[in-house]
Amino acid sequence: MDEDWFVQEADQAGHLTRLAERAQATFWGVLGCEVVQANASKATICLDASERHLNLLGIVHGGVLMSLLDNAMGLCVMLAAPEQRTVTANLNTQFLASSKGGVLLCEAVLVHRTARTLTLEAQVKDESGKLLGLGIGAYRII
Repeated sequence: MDEDWFVQEADQAGHLTRLAERAQATFWGVLGCEVVQANASKATICLDASERHLNLLGIVHGGVLMSLLDNAMGLCVMLAAPEQRTVTANLNTQFLASSKGGVLLCEAVLVHRTARTLTLEAQVKDESGKLLGLGIGAYRII
């Protein structure tokens, strides 16, 4: 049984490495996202928000926060349904506080799954732990 667990973990790690490599050429890479940890039920990513991530008010753009939410939830979905193609069907976001930049951490958790839809919750926090945004997303298997 332990051997099966190690093989499964190695397969998941290899899949995650391949996803991360492919993602660097996409919006994920342009934004600057990095994987902290990820599996089929929970994913955590981070981003070092710099001047390019700010709006004209000097705070992190809401689109950056939404992208972090969508990227973290999407990563979890890709690991939960690795043989299937999925798209974001819905993403509700609550902006709770602003940030002037620095390391942002986003954690997503799978909360429900049906044959065609996965539903997740995610939070974005700054490096002090201040909650910046909440999101609930529905991802459709196509």
